[in-house]
Amino acid sequence: TMLALLTPSPGGVSVQPSPAPLLTSTPDCTNNLTLIEDQTIPDGALVQPGESLEKRWLVENSGTCNWDASYRLKLIAGAEMGLSPEQALYPARSGTQVSIRLVFTAPEQPDVYRSAWQAFSPAGEAFGDPIFIEVQVVPPSGAP
Repeated sequence: TMLALLTPSPGGVSVQPSPAPLLTSTPDCTNNLTLIEDQTIPDGALVQPGESLEKRWLVENSGTCNWDASYRLKLIAGAEMGLSPEQALYPARSGTQVSIRLVFTAPEQPDVYRSAWQAFSPAGEAFGDPIFIEVQVVPPSGAP
C-alpha cells in the first residue's frame, strides 16, 4: 500500500518511494463497475407506449475508488426514453454491490428501443460495464 512506502522499515533502511507521485489531488485508485444482473425489465420486454419503466441493475463497485456524488451515469447510445442524458451514479464503496435505478418512459411509437449507459469518473473518463435497457413498445391491445 501507499502507507507502507511512507513508513521507515524496522532495520532503518530507507524505503524507495514509488515512481507515482504520493500526493495528488485525485486518489490513486482504479474505477470499475461490474454488471451482476438485470433486476427488472428483462431485455426484449413488451411495454405499452408512454409506460413508466422502472429499470434496476445490480452492479458491483469492482474498482478501488469509492463512488461519490461527483460520479455520473451517462447515455452512450440509443434513446434517452424521457431521461436527462446524464444522471448521478449511485454512491458505493469499493467492493460493495448496489442497485442502480432509472425510471424510463416508453416512447409512443411501436418499435424496439435500447438505451445504453455507462459510469463516468469525476475526471470524465468512462469505466466499467455498460448497462442498458431494451424494450419493445407494442400498440395497446384493442388498438385498430
